[in-house]
Amino acid sequence: MDIRYSASPMDAKHYDTDKLRQEFLVETLFVPNQVQCTYSHVDRMVVLGIEPVSQPLVLGDFLEPKHFGTDYFLMRRELGIINIGGSGSVSVDQQSYQLNHFDGLYVGQGAQELCFKSDDANLPAKFYAVSSPAHCHYPNQFISQKMAKKVQAGQAENSNQRVINQYIHPDVLPTCQLSMGLTQLASGSVWNTMPAHTHERRMEVYLYLDLSDENIVFHYMGEPTQTRHIIVQNEQVVISPSWSIHSGCGTSNYSFIWAMAGENQTFDDMDHVLPNQMR
Repeated sequence: MDIRYSASPMDAKHYDTDKLRQEFLVETLFVPNQVQCTYSHVDRMVVLGIEPVSQPLVLGDFLEPKHFGTDYFLMRRELGIINIGGSGSVSVDQQSYQLNHFDGLYVGQGAQELCFKSDDANLPAKFYAVSSPAHCHYPNQFISQKMAKKVQAGQAENSNQRVINQYIHPDVLPTCQLSMGLTQLASGSVWNTMPAHTHERRMEVYLYLDLSDENIVFHYMGEPTQTRHIIVQNEQVVISPSWSIHSGCGTSNYSFIWAMAGENQTFDDMDHVLPNQMR
């Protein structure tokens, strides 16, 4: 388990490129037949990359209860999953859910046995999962991309036309605090979220995907008047504290999965920052 501690904005503005990447970037998310886990002390968010290829992967084999001070991983946590690879299945306490590409699953607090499988070892599933603390149980629920709430945002003339697919959201299903979704940029659009904003009441995690090997995203972060950037490649994650803007500009269009946890689940509870206010 890779543990990341909270960073003060007063300290972060002095970080160089290597330090920024060390603190906020998850460079390797998927490893065949492994569970990759990053535990962020920012709102206690846990980020998981699960890639079963030649064998099923049981979550409890990789996550030790001592890391969370509980008897098992989801004893006081909830979990959101989106499959970004080939088709596969997730078994939750003996109940199996089939997840094809961009299908999602919400797993409520209290689930004990989670097993992940790929249907085809030549095209393995890649289960991206995030977990936040939870105070009670809500039912497990499968969410396909079609079932997600669709929000059209941005304009082509501003290079930020996109569709926001809200998978784990109060308008779709109840959760304790976790929110999660997939945003897809239209061809020719490269900006996600501009004007930028902060979430003083929620942190956010970004997984960038659908990038070819030759393309990258410049992920902008930092306080609005102390901006920094991290160069991100395909299937890499950026942890964004509540005090930081989170905006990106790519060398092509791309997709990203966002996940949030914090004081509320109000999607539009954000503090906008106009471009001419940024430094």
